[in-house]
Amino acid sequence: MTRRIALLVNPTSGKGRGGRLLEPVAERLRSSGVDVDVVTGRDADEAFDRVRNRVAAGVDGVVAVGGDGLVNIALQVVAGTDVPLGVVPAGTGNDIARALGLSLADPVAAVDLVVRGATRAVDLGRANGRWFAGVLGSGFDSMVNERANRMSWPSGRSRYNLAILAELRTFRPVLYELVLDGETWTTEAMLVAVGNGPSYGGGMRVCPDARLDDVLLDITVLGPISKPEFLRVFPTVYKGTHVRHPAVTVRRARQVSLTSSGVTAYADGERVSVLPVTCDAVPDGMHVFAPHGSGEDRPPGT
Repeated sequence: MTRRIALLVNPTSGKGRGGRLLEPVAERLRSSGVDVDVVTGRDADEAFDRVRNRVAAGVDGVVAVGGDGLVNIALQVVAGTDVPLGVVPAGTGNDIARALGLSLADPVAAVDLVVRGATRAVDLGRANGRWFAGVLGSGFDSMVNERANRMSWPSGRSRYNLAILAELRTFRPVLYELVLDGETWTTEAMLVAVGNGPSYGGGMRVCPDARLDDVLLDITVLGPISKPEFLRVFPTVYKGTHVRHPAVTVRRARQVSLTSSGVTAYADGERVSVLPVTCDAVPDGMHVFAPHGSGEDRPPGT
């Protein structure tokens, strides 16, 4: 029986990389006997509606060719179902692909996993009803995200770095109320990040020990810190060693609620809502075409 795959593509992601990868990806699938249904949309809402219709009609998988934003659209459809999601990393950040152990150097290699039908279940986060696979950020990092989204130049990590410098000029710590599995914690913070996966912003390992298989969310809180000290410590976020700094606190919980005045939350780089927001860890929330026991998540017991 011929398998049918909905191929969701963002042609403009990664400076047109998504569009350039469409034919190689589609050809590899078709040459393996897979029926390919290409899905695009003029905007996120149309892309969501179209892929939802394909899943409702019956497909054997959805493959997203693009960045974290496109993957986030796809997982809103497949989360909680038996329809697996494949990711061909073609964006500027690709943090979800990193967490899944997919090759960024050879994105088309992810198609081989789809052809073989190699799947596994991973946990997801859910924030005010919206699914996310990677990290939800609030505070300084969400302000950076909003600024970076408004910028047309440069791309990738450099865009986030410039946005960080611009926001740092005026940003101050804000008062948060966090409720972690029923325990209330009030604190001032520069940012609070909630990680189902470890990284955002193109490899910033803000929640470095977050796993996709432990049914827990990692909560990283950066307390008040001077701007010179922030700039000194910031590069260590790419290795995840920033968590050793005394201004950083890491907690874990199955549910966390965040409240702060005028603060916006972003998850997988997409706007969720103004706080308050409640995040839940959902075990085996999604099936993915991905290697087993690889990526930035760790096997149990390590």
